[in-house]
Amino acid sequence: MQAEHTYSLGTSEAERQRLEQQADRLAAPTRLLLQRAGLGPGMRVLDLGSGVGDVAFLAAELVGPGGQVVGVERSPETLAVAERRRVARGLHQVTFRAGDVLTFRDERPFDFVVGRLIFIHLPDAVAAVRHHAAGLAPGGRLVALDYDCGAIRSEPPAPLIQQARDWLLGGFRAAGVDPVIGARLRPMLRAGGLADVDGLGLQDHVAPGDPYGAAQLTAVVRSLLPAITRAGIATAEHVGIDTLADRITAEQQATGATLIPPTLCCAWGTRA
Repeated sequence: MQAEHTYSLGTSEAERQRLEQQADRLAAPTRLLLQRAGLGPGMRVLDLGSGVGDVAFLAAELVGPGGQVVGVERSPETLAVAERRRVARGLHQVTFRAGDVLTFRDERPFDFVVGRLIFIHLPDAVAAVRHHAAGLAPGGRLVALDYDCGAIRSEPPAPLIQQARDWLLGGFRAAGVDPVIGARLRPMLRAGGLADVDGLGLQDHVAPGDPYGAAQLTAVVRSLLPAITRAGIATAEHVGIDTLADRITAEQQATGATLIPPTLCCAWGTRA
């Protein structure tokens, strides 16, 4: 039996809000990366783990009214939100389907399969790549976007940012998740049987005074806090989650540090 995947960061209201803020910040780089990977007008696209539809809607812009985007998502509640957002945007070329990204198969092949921030949560990412590569049309392309959280740092170095980074990395690993999977995307796609694998990464830079970096770093640590404490990485008192964002912001302002979030890595490969 194939292992079931779970979302390691949970389903709390705080996590939902973090995902909304993250999606807004990732819209422009995701569009650039999808264009660089070859997504264009008229293509038929599968969006893996579509959530509330953010990547599907970006893909719809790029394929235009002559293309088609199918978003697969296993949560009925999330699918309902995605469908309401689709209707509000008038995107007739987008449809959402209930299904698991590990097993979903459509009756027609796709020109392009995209998975953003989904492979990190799968128990066997290579098997998922191999499965969806088989659903591509000849010459079709699979694109994976995921974070390399090992790239988190500040310039100049700031001790609390470094500490929060270490908590985040340890928490993910304690939850059985690879926090640097972004750095492994190209070999992952090759192992999944794709050819002509290529890719690149984009990294944000959050200046002192911009609350986004501290808020996002703290929100991920908050979602991982049960795993962090269970693994003995740090106590809740040591983390001080309720004041962590304010302390990171104060450290940035005191040191003039630019907070550099995870690299959004992108790799793509072609079905031979």
